Amino acid sequence: MLIKDIKNPEFLKKLSNKELMNLSNDIREFLIRSVSKTGGHLSSNLGVVELTVALHKVFDSPKDKFIFDVGHQSYVHKLLTGRANQFSSLRQFNGLSGFQKCRESEHDPWEAGHSSTSLSAALGMATARDLNNDDYSVVAVIGDGSLTGGMAMEALNNIGDMKHKVIIIFNDNDMSISKNVGGMTHAFSRLRSSEKYLNLKDDVKDALNSNPTGKLLLKGMISVRDSIKKGIIQDTIFSEYGLDYIGPINGHSYNDLIPALQMAKQHHGSIVVHVITKKGLGYEPAQNDKKGVWHGVGKFDVKTGKFIAKTPEGMKSWSEIMSDELIHLASENDKICAITPAMLQGSKLEKFNKLYPNRTFDCGIAEQHAMTFAAGLAKEGYHPFISVYSSFLQRCFDQIQHDVCRMNLPVIIGIDRAGIVGEDGSTHQGIYDISFLAGIPNLIISQPKDAKEAKDLLYTASCTMQPFAIRYPRGIIDDCTENGELVPIGKWEVLGNHNKCAIITYGQDVDRVYSKIKDNNLPIDVVNARFIKPLDSECLLKLANEYDRLYIYETDVKIGGLSSMILSFYNEHQICKPIKVFGIGDHFVEHGSIPELRKQEGIDITTVLETIEKEL
Repeated sequence: MLIKDIKNPEFLKKLSNKELMNLSNDIREFLIRSVSKTGGHLSSNLGVVELTVALHKVFDSPKDKFIFDVGHQSYVHKLLTGRANQFSSLRQFNGLSGFQKCRESEHDPWEAGHSSTSLSAALGMATARDLNNDDYSVVAVIGDGSLTGGMAMEALNNIGDMKHKVIIIFNDNDMSISKNVGGMTHAFSRLRSSEKYLNLKDDVKDALNSNPTGKLLLKGMISVRDSIKKGIIQDTIFSEYGLDYIGPINGHSYNDLIPALQMAKQHHGSIVVHVITKKGLGYEPAQNDKKGVWHGVGKFDVKTGKFIAKTPEGMKSWSEIMSDELIHLASENDKICAITPAMLQGSKLEKFNKLYPNRTFDCGIAEQHAMTFAAGLAKEGYHPFISVYSSFLQRCFDQIQHDVCRMNLPVIIGIDRAGIVGEDGSTHQGIYDISFLAGIPNLIISQPKDAKEAKDLLYTASCTMQPFAIRYPRGIIDDCTENGELVPIGKWEVLGNHNKCAIITYGQDVDRVYSKIKDNNLPIDVVNARFIKPLDSECLLKLANEYDRLYIYETDVKIGGLSSMILSFYNEHQICKPIKVFGIGDHFVEHGSIPELRKQEGIDITTVLETIEKEL
C-alpha cells in the first residue's frame, strides 16, 4: 500500500512484522522527502516510526487514546490516520499542523506544543473513562527530556496513587531538542546500561514468546514483573511512584515492541513501557546529530543534507546578537552568568558555554526551576541572564512574580522568539508575554529596534539592579560591531519631522514603518517605545499636547499590551485623544508564515499605513 493511500490504521492488524518493517522504511523515505520541502520536526519523527506503527497495530485508535507529549513527533501518527495527502501543506497557512490537532482528526484526542503535559492529560482522561464505566486504553508517549519537567513528576506521583490505568510509553532516546542534562538523565543512563537489565531484556523476550494465549501472556507478565521487582527495578524512579515497568525494549524491533505493548494492554493497573529509540534513525545527518540541529528544520537538500536557507553575510540572528554582547559583558564582569532551560543551541549560548562553562547552566526542560534558580544566584550577588522562548515563559510566570520580582532581584530575562513566530502555530506564538508580565511590580520590559539597541538594552540591564526583561523576535538582522551603551530607563525616542500625527510602536517595526513613511512622504512621526514598562510618561504627555492624532501599532495581543497601558495612562490623566490601535485580538493565532499571519491579523505594515492614510 502506498503511504498516500492509507485511510486509517486498520490495515496494520493484518501485516506481518516483515511487512511492518517494509512499511517503516517507506514512511521514513516519505518523511525525509516531505519535510525537506516544508520544514518541520524531522529527527523526533524518524525516531518513533516503529513505535507509532506498533501502537496502532496493538491498540485501536480512535477508541483508544494516544497522547504524544509535546506533539511534534506525531507525523507518523498523522500518516497512519489518513493525512498523508495533506503533508505538502505541513505547517503552512491553513494547512496541516505540525502537532496533534483535535480539529484535524478524531485520532487526535489532545493537543499540545509544550512538554510534560501528556501524563496529566492521560490521567484525566483515564479517570473520566472509569467514572463513565467505559472500556478503552489511554496511552501517553513521553520522552526522557520531558520527564525532567516538574509537571510530569507531579503526574507520575498522582498516577501511582490513583487506580485509573494509564499506559506510559517512556520513549528514551537520550535527547530532547539537544543532549539531555541532569540527575534524571544519569538515572536513565544507568537504567539503560545496567547489566541486569541487559540480561533481563532477553528473559522478557523469552517469557513473552513462550506465551501464545492471553492468560499465559498475563501469567508470564506477572512472573517477569515479579522477577524485575526482586532485582534492580525496585530502585528505579518508576517503582518509587508505585508503577509497574517493562523494559528496556528495542524501539525499532517489532519482535520486541508488539509483545511488550500487548502485555501492557492486558496488564491491570498503570504501567511504564521503557522503549529505547534512536532519534533521526534512517537519515544519516539527523541520526548523527548531537546538538539538536535536525530537531526542527527548514527546507533542506536530501542528498547533501545542507539547509537551503542561508544567513546572508553581515547578518545574525537576534539570539546570536544577544549572546555576543553577553560574552562581552561576561569578559568584564565575572558575576554575569547564563541560564537556559534545555535551549543552549536554540538560544545561541553554545559559544558562551565554551568560554565560561562554570558560568553556564542548562537546567533541562524545567522553566520554573530555571527561573527560581536564577533568583537564587541573583540573591547571592550574581547577575544571571536567563534565555527563555516567549511561548515557554508563561510556564514560569509564578516564579517571575513570586521569586524574582517580589524580592526585586537583578535577573535579566531574555525573551527569545517574542511576537508571531509562524509555522509552529498557536502553542508557540510569542504574543502574550507583555500582557502577563506588565502587571508585575519592579519588572522592566523592553524591546530593541535593531542590533545596536539590543546591545544597549542588555548593557543597561547589566548595570541595573532590578528585574529586566528584553524581548527579541525570531529571525535575522544586520549585525553591529559596537558594544552596548547605557540607555535611560523608560525613555522613548521620536523619529520624524515634528508632524501632527504619530505612530507609537516597538521592535523591528520602528525602522520598518519609518522607512515606509519616508519613502512615501507621509506626514507621520514614529515613536520608538523601546521601554514597554515603565512607560515614558513625559513623552506621552507631550504627544497628547502636540499631536492631533495618535496610533498605537503593536504586533502582540492588545489586551494587557502596550496600547492597554497607554490608554490607561491617558485615562488616569483625564486626557481625551483620538487613538487608533493596531494589534492582535482576543483569539489564538494559528500556523503559517509570519507575513501571512500578520496580513490575516491586519498588522502588516502595508495594511496599517493604508488605513492611516485613508483616515488622514
